[in-house]
Amino acid sequence: MSKEILRKKLIKIRKAKFVNEVINFSEFEKILYTLIPKKIKNVGGYYPINSEIGCLDILEKLERNNFKISLPVTKKNNNMDFYQWSFNDPLKVSYRGIPEPAMKKKVYPDILIVPLVAFDNDKFRLGYGGGFYDRYIYKISNLKKILTVGFGFSFQELKKIPINKFDQKLDLILTDKGVKI
Repeated sequence: MSKEILRKKLIKIRKAKFVNEVINFSEFEKILYTLIPKKIKNVGGYYPINSEIGCLDILEKLERNNFKISLPVTKKNNNMDFYQWSFNDPLKVSYRGIPEPAMKKKVYPDILIVPLVAFDNDKFRLGYGGGFYDRYIYKISNLKKILTVGFGFSFQELKKIPINKFDQKLDLILTDKGVKI
């Protein structure tokens, strides 16, 4: 099955069955405090759209625990960067209809929480098809060590996703049913 057909099918299921779902913070917290050195304090997340599994609750708890939070700002050339954001800061709606930080202090997260449409046993992800996250993960991994964590529903797991040379593998995936390491 092509990426486009898989994408349409899984987004339709997600919209029909799952609205405002969130990942259990305690699972993420276990990972955060057991796998990650204490010096890491910068977490990049996303603003959930299109029935994506939510991460705002987790980001808010992390911010209360003195983590620096950032969200992506997309550009028209299918690139993006992450900018520092706080729950006290305003957001503006981008040309893609996604809330983004209004303030522009670019950061490079140590941990990147990534939304997905689907994922496979090898921890490759299927996104919306623009390549934003693949480009960003490739770019930042050439600058520093980063932990990439996909957030998704267990039903989004497939045996194999069609991949190309630009697709970036995630380090782990957190679902409503547990962790894929």
